[in-house]
Amino acid sequence: MSTETIERHAFGTEVGRLLDLVVHSLYSEREIFLRELVANAADAIDRRRFEALTHPALALPETARVRIAASRAERTLSIADDGIGMSREEMMANLGTIARSGTRAFGATLEQASAAERPSLIGQFGVGFYSAFMVAERVEVTSRRAGSQEAWLWASDGGGEFTLAPATRASAGSDVVLHLKSDADEFLEPYRIETVVRKWADHVTIPVVIDRDGKDVPANEGTALWRKPKADITEQQYTEFYRHLGAMFDSPAATLHWRAEGAMEFYALLFIPSAKPFEPLEQERQSRVRLHVRRMFITDEAELLPSWLRFVRGIVDTEDLPLNVSREMLQATPVLARIRKAVTNRVLTELKTRAKDADAYAPIWDNFGAILKEGVWDDHDHRAELAPLLRFRSSAVAGLTGFADYVARMQEGQEAIYFLAGDSVDAIAGSAQLEGFRARGIEVLLLGDSIDAFWPERLASFDGKPIRSVTQGAADLAKRAPAGEPAPDTTALLAALRAALGERVSDVRTTERLAESAVVLAPGANAPDLQMQRLLRRAGRAAPAAPPVLEINPRHQLIAVLLARLAGGADLAAEAGMLLDLAHVQDGDLPRDPAGFARRIEQALAGTLA
Repeated sequence: MSTETIERHAFGTEVGRLLDLVVHSLYSEREIFLRELVANAADAIDRRRFEALTHPALALPETARVRIAASRAERTLSIADDGIGMSREEMMANLGTIARSGTRAFGATLEQASAAERPSLIGQFGVGFYSAFMVAERVEVTSRRAGSQEAWLWASDGGGEFTLAPATRASAGSDVVLHLKSDADEFLEPYRIETVVRKWADHVTIPVVIDRDGKDVPANEGTALWRKPKADITEQQYTEFYRHLGAMFDSPAATLHWRAEGAMEFYALLFIPSAKPFEPLEQERQSRVRLHVRRMFITDEAELLPSWLRFVRGIVDTEDLPLNVSREMLQATPVLARIRKAVTNRVLTELKTRAKDADAYAPIWDNFGAILKEGVWDDHDHRAELAPLLRFRSSAVAGLTGFADYVARMQEGQEAIYFLAGDSVDAIAGSAQLEGFRARGIEVLLLGDSIDAFWPERLASFDGKPIRSVTQGAADLAKRAPAGEPAPDTTALLAALRAALGERVSDVRTTERLAESAVVLAPGANAPDLQMQRLLRRAGRAAPAAPPVLEINPRHQLIAVLLARLAGGADLAAEAGMLLDLAHVQDGDLPRDPAGFARRIEQALAGTLA
């Protein structure tokens, strides 16, 4: 090619600074460049297909595709398409000017814009192509406009200028050739290229192939299943897609597939798993539903669902966002906020429907109930909607039960819904805390998840009934005291125990909560529930709280013995410590002095057996 035919054009003196912004401020993952170039190629093919509707001479070849090839010898990566192509003028306009409004304006605006403003800027200025300079020291584009015989070569090293020169191309379309930097060797490997394409563009409807040892190998699935009518998709296809999407081996417990139309348009295909995933959902508190724009994968960190629905898998695909928006700039976009609201409401509706069938809902609850409870704790907007979805084990009925069923079974005059939280349902099912309630036929919900120590205080009530820990049930129990021997006068014993225990307790008092045990603990005045205090201590986050209250069963044989010893003038300091330690052990805690407690038990046993 004669140097006389090469045209040199200046980008502008600030282009180096601007490209640095594009490379380092807009994209967090280097491999994004391939997504952008494949997206451009697919769009070019779609544009040609559209223009061919009115200009049949522009019709696509039957084998229209995007082809990616790497040359290790030349250190190049090329992306070729059969799309609409570009004329010289279009190359000047689309590639010769970074940001149609001028590079200086774009650079200044980008630097000054907030995160909320940046998404629209990227879409306005169309800078996706320039992400190629993240991996390339030089980029060449050969393009021929459909319907024209002319082809042109655009080239630049990302510095101050680019060149334009006549070229040849056998057919319409474009070839983008990247001369890779020395640290971009990974993009010379076909398997690496295929991994990136499958991650970011697996369901672009245009075929994408990769040259592997001289043979073109398909790199994308090419069918956006979520855009097909539900009637055209079999259960087997849904299951295969679900397994491909999330690397799962089960079948989905529920499939949600719909298209939203109107002021906001998007496609959604979501799955509720029937088994827990391998990764711990408790540690990763972020939804991983994938966001696509016009079939192209954008990110799985758009948080399209709240954290308490993070077990839901799937895809949301919209036309209402720019394709080259980066994930860092998505969070504040109004369009995404509306999509989030619509998708969350749709999943909640599905869960409410499933909850009407106990057998269908039980597996979902067993796998993900603890996560749903997080929403009651931290999501004020959806707290009331989540309450009917909660399920519990109970002291009164087998299997799972909900708040509505509990309320229907409440005794006449019962004031509240009662619960007991602990480390596990099995551990608390025999707790002394339940004795008084069982004796009076009052049902208690048994809560065995860590989150159960926290969310009840946020929900507070259901159907007008307050939700209370069993430690707050004295009034209901007192109204239902069973007939029997009147309780002895324990005034002197209570005073002696208070004096012996001192600051280790907030108070010592009698209780109607016990039937078989001698003692039990209750939280001090204005202190959190005992289970919450235990969890905070284990996490090293315990705040100063009032010592517990020691409650005694005035009708218990052990209390009768202590009353007799006190009447005989005995010092009950040792016995007081034993009672408090016993209450701690019953509640799942260690005594203050485990070794001393063990010695006292040994001494008591020795005296009994002697």
